[in-house]
Amino acid sequence: MLDAVRALPRRWLFVFVAFVSLIFLLFLRSHTPSLGPSIYSPPPKNNDGRFHWADRPARYPLSQLTSLPKGKSKQLPRIQYLFPKESAEQKTVRLARREKIKDAFKKCWASYRSRAWMHDELSPISGRGRDTFGGWAASMVDALDTLWIMDMKYEFNEAVESARQIDFSKSTDDIVNIFETTIRYLGGFLAAYDLSGERTLLDKAIEVGEMLLVAFDTPNHFPITRWSWEKATNFQNAQETPNWMLVSELGSLSLEFTRLSQLTGDLRWYDAIKRITDLFDEQQHKTKLPGMWPVVVNPKDKDLTFDTTFTLGGMSDSLYEYFPKEFTLLGGLDPVYQKLYTDSAASITQHMLFRPMTPQNADILMAGDVKVGDDGSISLEPRNQHLTCFSGGMLALGGRLFSNEEHVQLGQKITKACVWAYHNGPRGVMPEIAHFVPCPSLDKCDWSQEKWEAAVVARQGTDQGGNRKADEIISDRKLPKGFADIDDRRYILRPEAIESVFILYRITGDRAYLEDAWEMFNAIQAITETQYGNAAVSDITGISYDGDGLEKGLPPKQDRMESFWLAETLKYFYLLYSEPDLISLDEYVLNTEAHPLRRPA
Repeated sequence: MLDAVRALPRRWLFVFVAFVSLIFLLFLRSHTPSLGPSIYSPPPKNNDGRFHWADRPARYPLSQLTSLPKGKSKQLPRIQYLFPKESAEQKTVRLARREKIKDAFKKCWASYRSRAWMHDELSPISGRGRDTFGGWAASMVDALDTLWIMDMKYEFNEAVESARQIDFSKSTDDIVNIFETTIRYLGGFLAAYDLSGERTLLDKAIEVGEMLLVAFDTPNHFPITRWSWEKATNFQNAQETPNWMLVSELGSLSLEFTRLSQLTGDLRWYDAIKRITDLFDEQQHKTKLPGMWPVVVNPKDKDLTFDTTFTLGGMSDSLYEYFPKEFTLLGGLDPVYQKLYTDSAASITQHMLFRPMTPQNADILMAGDVKVGDDGSISLEPRNQHLTCFSGGMLALGGRLFSNEEHVQLGQKITKACVWAYHNGPRGVMPEIAHFVPCPSLDKCDWSQEKWEAAVVARQGTDQGGNRKADEIISDRKLPKGFADIDDRRYILRPEAIESVFILYRITGDRAYLEDAWEMFNAIQAITETQYGNAAVSDITGISYDGDGLEKGLPPKQDRMESFWLAETLKYFYLLYSEPDLISLDEYVLNTEAHPLRRPA
């Protein structure tokens, strides 16, 4: 062969070398997970006597599948700010802060590794393991990409080896939450694969994906999101989509299912979520608050319109977050996601945002809840949830993607409101849910002690007849100025505020966010750190006592550390103080569990 090649004329030798080089480059491209769609070859079947979801036949098979959008990805607008070179002093401070954040993660990981390995969570006070999401090592899978990002490669490789042993044909729960399984497990495996190229992780993602598809094996091919998995192992047991479902659970599967289809070339996952997207598109302007969808929907009868309650908080949040992100993951090739985002954002801006009255007269915005009356009247409840803090980042991302600077500015004001709620909240931490006093408009309004006190009394009047004085209520309920009430006093290690701070910093380059975040991190550490990790706080306004009844000075903790503390909260803090090209928003889309999925080239 070599002699034959040497005998070729020089020009033909050049052509031969170029051809071989092209074949080699194409081979590399097809074996690089970050470069987009490829055809996945499954591992050989293992006759190990176990049940495998991939072997379960469909009771309601599909006659055809919807294809991924075809064509070359569009050149989308740049999202990240063009950061200038930092000074030596700025770099020193940044890296010192990042190391402190990494130390917090390492402490939690070491405790989980030694005391709760292969359980879903570490109980950070008792030091025991607990299973809360199927018993499939949720914290380990959720933190895989965090380990990679923090350059903890030894721990990452150890976790990958352990992940091989997870058996998704069994569960510690009778009912599997399809949404949580998708964002934590499927998203966790996919992101870790996109970062590392470790084939085991894609195999496990497909294993999870095969299980999730069985929840769609219903007459109308819409999912059962609270799913009786054991009954479903037998395809002869008929399944039926329920007539009641939370809208976020129905509408927040698109990113993970799409990425799995992109990586494998298997269209079943994309087909499953495209059917859902088409229904959201069809009924977007038929709801009682056109442009948005209510908290509760009926997927059995394909009715997304009957409920009257609308929110960006719990039970709805990630539905809206996924529209601009899915548009990006598809390379801008499906305009329906731009329409879903743009029209919902218009409704949010018109009906849901309010300016809270604050002692500083801060120019900030919050997203409340909306109720639509039988007569079509729209009432805004000035209640802000920690969960709604994600919307600052969502609007800023959407503004950059779709060249809408007003949305970027709205995102900044919402994010600054969450920072304000931290800095002015009890112990420097934002509570789970609180009420505020809305200004008459989004324009400036001046602080009024009298209006604040009247709102405090009015909030308590429902329960106590309105006979108490404002100063007594403020003292008893430990209300900081500006807070009309604190409805839910917990802090459960949530990431949404720091998520938007991270996104706004990457988009605007405003270094004030670095200072805000550092205050937030230290305040969170001060009230949540335990011997083994970090614990949720049951009442950030309260005081705990020791066994002798003596005041300890810190709020009472719960023996709970959800996996999102490792997967999201600490990851966002770490990325804030990392170089901007680490998980660039121009290269990755982060799912609602902060798992970075590679954008198509």
